[in-house]
Order: sequence, then structure tokens, then C-alpha cells
Amino acid sequence: MSKGREIEDKEVDMEGGEFNIEEYEDEEEEDFYDYESDKEFVHVIDLNFFSNEPQPGKKIRKCDTFDVPFGLDLSLSIEPQDADYVLSHIPQLSDELENMIIARIPLLEFRKLCLVNKKFLAQIRNGDLLKERRMIGVREASVFMLASGEEHWCAFDQQFTFHKALPILPCDDVFKLGDKESLCAGTHLLVCGNGLDGPVVWTYEVIMNKWFKGSSMIEPRCLFASASSGDLAYVAGGIGLENKGILNSAERYDPVTRSWEPLPKMRNKRKMCSGVYMDEKFYVFGGQNQIGEVLTSAEVFDEKKNIWVEIPGILTGLTLPTSQSTQSPPLVAVVNNELYTIETSTNCLMVYLKNSNSWRDLGEIPVRADINKGWGVAFKSLGNELLVIGGSTISLSGRGMTIYTCCPYPNAETLNWKLLDGGGHSRSHFIRNCTVMVA
Repeated sequence: MSKGREIEDKEVDMEGGEFNIEEYEDEEEEDFYDYESDKEFVHVIDLNFFSNEPQPGKKIRKCDTFDVPFGLDLSLSIEPQDADYVLSHIPQLSDELENMIIARIPLLEFRKLCLVNKKFLAQIRNGDLLKERRMIGVREASVFMLASGEEHWCAFDQQFTFHKALPILPCDDVFKLGDKESLCAGTHLLVCGNGLDGPVVWTYEVIMNKWFKGSSMIEPRCLFASASSGDLAYVAGGIGLENKGILNSAERYDPVTRSWEPLPKMRNKRKMCSGVYMDEKFYVFGGQNQIGEVLTSAEVFDEKKNIWVEIPGILTGLTLPTSQSTQSPPLVAVVNNELYTIETSTNCLMVYLKNSNSWRDLGEIPVRADINKGWGVAFKSLGNELLVIGGSTISLSGRGMTIYTCCPYPNAETLNWKLLDGGGHSRSHFIRNCTVMVA
């Protein structure tokens, strides 16, 4: 009898880089097998079926070999297999039904399918499984976050019941220590900043679990407004990283072509502004113009007409920063096409009433947005809920990360905030970057 060679703790990812096997060690009831083989058959013995004692084996026919993708050597004393092993009296699933089942696997787990067989690998590479997800209406939200003092970005599922550390971003120290902006489009996480050689956009591909240098913006920028429609990402305004001027230009990123395309320019130049995607349009709120004036207006990009429309005074009634203030850009999020913001001076959640062009107070949020004038707080839409991450209101110092969600209603008297066990007090309460992917 010849035993299968154990896969070592240090494995390789699908592009030949190393990844940590520890994330797999938490999974319960892994199947381990011993086997003995001859020229035509393999006798598989299940070592953990109800007990640790070997169980009677099954005899399966050996198949042709295949090349394991990306250099992962899974060869035992027999050659690797690439076939479906089923008993003859059990009917096989049709390809259509199999694809519908596989497409429902959480997006953060897709990369594991690449190691199953060539068929799944091909379907992931050519985008067939993502197309299947869209056809059957499967779209899930994943949260990507970088807390202060941490090297690894972390990814969380929508319920914050599962999380994993991404591979370390292979950037230089200038990019690592500098300010960064993040946004998502399709299955791409984009992290924009300045590196040793100038502006750079690092892109993380979720399915392949890999970072790569993506296409730079047409006009690289910082302190800009951004939003995602799910499949596309939008940016507008900000400060140019090359000319240092305040911008009114806008761009759109397509993850399929991995490229940026220019959009018409906004009516006003803005920095320190914020963006959302609402009513199938890209909105840009607030900010400061080139002479330091604080703007209370918003601009909305109408893709059908390919023009920007200004909405004057939409932020009137909110506490706005002065031109000399160090307050963060507006904290805004959209749930069910309703716009919400956080008053960073009072920690109050506000909802915008479209019919009256006014704001309504929905009460205090359970994190301390006032400690750093809005900086370090994540405020995002997460499906039909609002997500807020930051320092605890229980502690005067706000120390210790807390993660809350709630289902907001514009006419609600009180909101029920739900504490999630996803961050923990071991993480910093100051969130450097946070963005939500819907795919």
C-alpha cells in the first residue's frame, strides 16, 4: 500500500504565489483518504467516516492525467484525476443543474473551485459561472476593509460570519504608508494611491485571489468621490496627483476591459467630495471648490443623456465643515434608493426626504464618528441594510472596533442596530479603507 503525499502547510495559490493554508484548517470534517492502487483501479478507504477507523473502500477506475493549474502539485503515487466519480446506479446531474448549484457558492470561495477540475477552472476563467449567477439572480455583498496598523486587507461575507485575510498587497513603502482610496467594480477591488514611481491602482481579483497593478486613471487623483453600480465603478472630482489642481473631470472603470473611460466634466470643481449610486445614477455631494468654498450642492450624472445636472442646496440643514476644517468628506450611503448621512458632530443618522428637499433625524448611531471628525469611520450600504464600523460609543475613547447593521426606514421613530461579531476588540477602531463589492 502506498500512502498519498500530504499537502504541506505552505501551499501555492493559482498563480504560483504562496497563500496560507490556515484558512482551510477551520473547516470541520475534512475528508482524508488512504488508498491502494493497481494498474487499472484505485481502492479508496475513507478514514473519517463516522470514526477515525478505516472503513471499507470503494473501487474506482483510474483516468487520464491532467495538468494541475498554476503549478500546484497534487500528484500522489498515482496520477491526478479529473473526472466525476459516481456509482453507476446513481444518476448524474445535468450540466445545467450542476452550474446552477455551483454558481450559488459564495464568491469568496470561488477560488477553491479552480482546484477541483479543469471544467470548473475553465468556467471561472471564461466568466461562465459569473454569467450563470447573474442569470439566476444570485448577487451577494462582500465587505473589504483595512484597519489602521494592519498589513492585510480583510474580506467579510455579508453576515460577517466568515472572514479571511487577503494576500499582502505587494506595493512599495510609499504606497503602503500613504493615503489610499478604495472602490469595487465587478469582482475587482481597486486601491488607488501614490507609489514610489507615481500614481498607481492596485487591483485585487477575488476569484483568482491575486493582486496585480491595474490600469491607472486617465487623471490620477485623491480625495475624490466614488461609487459603484455593481458592475462598473465611477470617480469624479478630487485633487490631481500630477498637476495638484482641483478637478471636475470624471471617469468610469469597466472590470471586463480593465480600463477607464472619460465621462463629461462636472459643472463645478470639487475636492473632499463623496459619491453614491442611486436611482441608477451617479451622485457627487459637497466638497470644496478651487477657492476653498464649502459646497452645499450635488451633481448627478445622467448616463442616458450623458450630462451632469446640478442639485443646489441639497446639503442645506446639515452641519458642514468650514474651509479651514479638517472634517472628513460627507459620510453617505444609499439603501433602497434612499439617501442617508451621518452628522459627524452629533453622531446622528439623517435621511434625505426627496419630496421636500430636507433632512430628517433618525437618532444616534452606535459608533463614535465625532472623535476624529468623521475620519476612520466606515459607513456603507450592505444589501438592504446600513453598515457602520468604528469606535464604540460605550467607551469614551472609542477604543475597540464595533460593527453594526440596521434596516433603515425614512419614517422610522427608532432604528434597531444589530451588533455583529465580525471585528473584535483586537482590531483597531480606526478604519483606513472600506468598500463593498456586489457580484
